[in-house]
Amino acid sequence: MATDTQTIRWGILSTAKIGVEKVIPGINRSATGKAVAIASRSTESARKVADSLGIEKAYGSYEELLADPEIDAIYNPLPNHLHVPLTLQAVTAGKHVLCEKPIALNADEARQLLALPKDKLVAEGFMVRAHPQWVRAREIVRSGELGELRAIQSFFSYFNADPANIRNNPEIGGGALLDIGCYPMVTGRYFFEDEPKRVVSLIDRDARFGTDILSSAVLDFGGGRRLDFTVSTQLVPYQRVNLFGTKKRLEIVIPFNAPQGSETVLRLDDGSQLGDVSAQAETVGAADQYAELVDVFGRAIRGEIDLPYGPADAVQNMAILDAMFASEKTGGWVDL
Repeated sequence: MATDTQTIRWGILSTAKIGVEKVIPGINRSATGKAVAIASRSTESARKVADSLGIEKAYGSYEELLADPEIDAIYNPLPNHLHVPLTLQAVTAGKHVLCEKPIALNADEARQLLALPKDKLVAEGFMVRAHPQWVRAREIVRSGELGELRAIQSFFSYFNADPANIRNNPEIGGGALLDIGCYPMVTGRYFFEDEPKRVVSLIDRDARFGTDILSSAVLDFGGGRRLDFTVSTQLVPYQRVNLFGTKKRLEIVIPFNAPQGSETVLRLDDGSQLGDVSAQAETVGAADQYAELVDVFGRAIRGEIDLPYGPADAVQNMAILDAMFASEKTGGWVDL
């Protein structure tokens, strides 16, 4: 396996769009890694994608790729119901695994990852936590410039009513909360640097699909701190995060799908003039959040840093999402 400054050799499970368009280019732009193999359900489809991205090896099954001794780490972008099973297989085969979010269908399934050998790293792929704009935003929060951070508001939506799309299949983990609600939830944990004490949700479901298509939640972090958010899979595309302190407000303009390789903008506002007139923009340098995430994971594999977010963090993410679904059923607050 790769050590020290050796390049981390990545294998990709499936030709999923997120991998092909975002993560594989990020791996190849990273300072620590290189995509060397990809697997699909047929060698032909794997080879087509491999050739388009300059990947050397193409496999017609996931098992073949996992058996390759020259692969150090696996990126798992399979549908949600295959995240844990294939991650377990990959670690058993001696690979480190970076898995797409959400890491599982629920916390009980995710807890299987806690029993894996500790010499193989497993992480949930929340690329946003590696983006320099999030790092900079947390620096501002920690500096006290906002005063006391008391409220976080977020909205995240897109429109997808395709019956054939996996995001509209509840049996394999479709729906708004698992697909994108996990991002505002992580936002609260990241900026409050704490865990919610209880949650309450309001969820509307599509009569055809059974998936949640408009979901809102309030997460109570205690001490007068709260996160409230709304996510939807059937509204006009939009995303925003606002961090409200007792002195100033900090806005992350494109918090989750930051343009790959482009500058981003934070807005700091003391509220002295309404209508954002008093907001001051700060530009964050061009970055690829997928490359940044790959480098965090790669440096942890090399032993240069401790892995900041591992299986225990992923289990906690799922436990919070589970509580939101439980609140849907009870109609009230659910303690964590």
